[in-house]
Amino acid sequence: MKLVSVAIDAPLRRLFDYEAPRGLESQLQPGVRVSVPFGRRSVVGIVAGDVREVDQPGYDCKPVTRVLDAAPLIPAELMDLCRWAADYYQHPLGEVLATALPGPLRRGETPKAAAEPWLRLSAAGVNTLATLPARAAVQRSLLEMVHGAGSVSRAELLTRLPNAPATLRKALTEGWIEIFEAAPARPDFALAEAEPGLSIEQAATWAALQSGGSAFRSSLIDGVTGSGKTELYLRLAAQALAAGRQVLVLAPEIGLTPQLAERFAARFGGSAVASFHSGIRETERSRIWMAARDGRLRIVVGTRSAVFVPLANPGLIIVDEEHDVSYKQQDGLRYAARDLAVLRAAKLGIHVVLGSATPSLESLHNAQAGRYAHLRMSQRVQATPPPRIALLDVRHRPLENGLSETMVDAVDRHVSAGNQALLFLNRRGYAPVLLCHDCGHVTPCPNCDARLVLHRARRRLVCHHCGLVTPVPESCVDCGGENLVPVGQGTERIEDALRLRFPEARIERVDSDRLRSGAQMATLFADVKRGAVNILVGTQVLAKGHDFAGLTFAGLVDVDQALFGTDFRAIERMGQLVTQVAGRVGRAGQRGEVILQTHQPEHALLNELVTQGYSSFANTLLAERRSYALPPYASLALLRVEAKREDLALQFLRMTRAVLPEPRAGEAAVDVLGPAPATMARRAGFQRAQLLLRSTSRAVLHRRLAEWMPELEVIAAQKRVRWSLDIDPADLF
Repeated sequence: MKLVSVAIDAPLRRLFDYEAPRGLESQLQPGVRVSVPFGRRSVVGIVAGDVREVDQPGYDCKPVTRVLDAAPLIPAELMDLCRWAADYYQHPLGEVLATALPGPLRRGETPKAAAEPWLRLSAAGVNTLATLPARAAVQRSLLEMVHGAGSVSRAELLTRLPNAPATLRKALTEGWIEIFEAAPARPDFALAEAEPGLSIEQAATWAALQSGGSAFRSSLIDGVTGSGKTELYLRLAAQALAAGRQVLVLAPEIGLTPQLAERFAARFGGSAVASFHSGIRETERSRIWMAARDGRLRIVVGTRSAVFVPLANPGLIIVDEEHDVSYKQQDGLRYAARDLAVLRAAKLGIHVVLGSATPSLESLHNAQAGRYAHLRMSQRVQATPPPRIALLDVRHRPLENGLSETMVDAVDRHVSAGNQALLFLNRRGYAPVLLCHDCGHVTPCPNCDARLVLHRARRRLVCHHCGLVTPVPESCVDCGGENLVPVGQGTERIEDALRLRFPEARIERVDSDRLRSGAQMATLFADVKRGAVNILVGTQVLAKGHDFAGLTFAGLVDVDQALFGTDFRAIERMGQLVTQVAGRVGRAGQRGEVILQTHQPEHALLNELVTQGYSSFANTLLAERRSYALPPYASLALLRVEAKREDLALQFLRMTRAVLPEPRAGEAAVDVLGPAPATMARRAGFQRAQLLLRSTSRAVLHRRLAEWMPELEVIAAQKRVRWSLDIDPADLF
């Protein structure tokens, strides 16, 4: 009997043997999809091993029902990456492979021919363009772009107009735009625009980037905002493309991919670039995945999931804003895309470039240890001094809706001068607490150890942890009093306060409540860039990667939130947010101003950040981490568990701790902290507890985890609890 091992998308850390159909043995190579029976249903699996002969009487295996691919769909290099991820993150290989595949391919659909559709205006479209009303702005932009170009690929059109998919569908349905046979690919690489000159500092960094040859190397570009990191990305990409190679560019969030993709499209042509993220339809993602796999797509710009996009001729990987916590997946396969990007580049033998104005402590540690080339850029391309940053002591000062008069006056001064202002508060909603003024009752979430947040625009109370939404009560549920008072500030409240103070100004709030799609975000940011918005109010969505030329003032309403956080990374992230927000201002030649409201003006780390900058601040944190044996000087693994009762969760963790393998003689210790309730012990109706493992030796920790997992899975099956193991957790929440 000939058997083949298949990885199934199931929470089981093993492969499953199936009988290979006669005559198809040679086709069953690793990376080929197959349809197989699994329990009472038929599922799609991935062949994960070579066909082998088994001579065991009575060994009964179900046969492979159908072979879905004539050749491996998943290339060997990507299979190898997925196997590594499964081992490192202690996760089932089948689920890792499912993460790497777009939905349609995961479900067994046949890959569609990925020939790029090209578009041109029809005669009806020309007539429609001449008669479109002024209010049809998106339709006009789309038709004008196609008309002006003569013909344009669908990918280029949607890269330049990311908010236009629905409009394009309407234009095709109405016959305004027609599809024709794809234009032949360019025989030679060429730039679509000329490269600008480099500053002295850019030129020095560029020379350093050239010094490593073509073999694997990791470079950390530690450059202040506005120092020109993106131009260096573009030049590195040009080198790779000229050599016939492909480029993978990672951005931390969907909102940052359109502008980054647009920069690459402007330099290399839209047909060479495609965006890849969860905001794109599944069929489009499948098309992009296949085009990259077959070598027909030259540049992929995407979020963390794009780290699994296959490349036929990989030449360069870029991780922009490498410090961002969004690169860490927080459920399912809890992978870190930045780390996988570096590992993938090492396996491929190519250059990986990490860029940030506020590098993570892990990356700084790697640079100090010589594992990364550390390239510093301390000056902006524009000859502008850095913004003035001041701590504003708000103790004993009157605050109206959380804003001091000094802060409001600064907004007034900059907006009156024709510039733009930004107020940053990393808390959405109107107020974090709705308080009964008569009895002091606050409205708790019935499912979580948290209070419901008032969202006054929606007239709802919302839990930001489990998603519960309930109407705002007319009276107190405890005493019946009707004097319900919002306490504290969220972005909605700041927005309302500014509208009262600046009735003539256009004020826009930027948070996940206000902007629910990439299209909305692209439209708003286009308005900001052309100066149509006077004041921005928002959360960390505004702190990353945006370039607003007219922005000269940023006010951080409350920097104290992170100073006393329960997670040891809270201070690091506070420093990154403050630095990133400050970096948004004064980027077009005029000097910016930044004010940080605080009740802790003597806080040592906050003062060091403001007076000496992020580099000094980060070095102090690294020294602290070393003294307490915390990452990056130690490795962590966090076992989380959820149960309906706290005693069940803690009992499960005590049982799993008891079967943790003993250390071997002479090897580094593995500290086990807990079991203990999680910081938020109850969430979404479940009691949560955790067990933290720490070791100064990553290898020792992972060996003991690998030995521990089979025992842990047996206990979990008996106790029927929800659990997860998070390797290198981004937070201990």
